[in-house]
Amino acid sequence: MIEIRPLDLREPDTLAELVRLQRAGYRVEADLIGFDGLPPLRETPDELAAVEESFLGAFDEGDELLGAVAFRRHRTWVDIHRLVVDPAAFRRGIATRLLDTLDALHADAAYTTVATGERNAPAVGLYQRRGFEAVGGTAVAPGIRIVRFERRNTGIAR
Repeated sequence: MIEIRPLDLREPDTLAELVRLQRAGYRVEADLIGFDGLPPLRETPDELAAVEESFLGAFDEGDELLGAVAFRRHRTWVDIHRLVVDPAAFRRGIATRLLDTLDALHADAAYTTVATGERNAPAVGLYQRRGFEAVGGTAVAPGIRIVRFERRNTGIAR
């Protein structure tokens, strides 16, 4: 069984596990999109601890961190900053569980935003299945685009 709970990055073990998770998960995205410049691949524990994001973690029964979502709640909307799953736990519904929990916690938000690499087909598919629509994109390097998605949260279909 998977348990979703807030992460406290002031706890050194939690911070170390999150750094490990990010490096493993974002390595897969970097390979998919052909870009090694993803910030989470190089983020130090101190840099990660200083971000102004809230984190939810997905844990297995052995209390191993399998995935995490980081976000900022603004007055009327939620901005997802990162969603990462341990490659050893792919295809187990971890990302879906994290997003379901985030949606439930912020059911009053008018909309939610997220961004991912345009060539990250698994992430793009996940967001589109959850009702997100592409609203823009940015080139971050030659041939590398980040696409921004938005979902109005009235009548979310799951």
